[in-house]
Amino acid sequence: MSERVPSDHPSVTSLHATLARSGGTRRPCLRLPDGVAAEEGDVVRLLLDGVTTYARVVSDSTGLLIRGSYDNERLAREPREGENRLVEWCDEHDRGPDDAVELDELDPGFCYGLREPGDRLVYDVPARPNESLQDIASSLRE
Repeated sequence: MSERVPSDHPSVTSLHATLARSGGTRRPCLRLPDGVAAEEGDVVRLLLDGVTTYARVVSDSTGLLIRGSYDNERLAREPREGENRLVEWCDEHDRGPDDAVELDELDPGFCYGLREPGDRLVYDVPARPNESLQDIASSLRE
């Protein structure tokens, strides 16, 4: 079951992040700030306007980033097949490369929320999956 948490709740760590260009394309990606509790290769939940999406953390010479966010974990791992919800969010909010955003750490290493600076949102934070089910899913992927 999910838990409702406002972005200004004391349990939420708000990190200042920026949007950048995704490689040589004009598509925006999310540059993760130092101190974020995620590692390269992690698939995290990214809440965009109340919708849970899945994003794979990657790295480049500058640090960690998210190139896209998708409807499920499989699409996050194979992004060529799905719609990039991060690009849609940026278009809807008129945000692009070099723009500031707030990245709310709702469940460190697992779930984050993205919002425009100064906005207050209430998130439906998904519960972490059962460890044994997660282990089964991981073994099937391998």
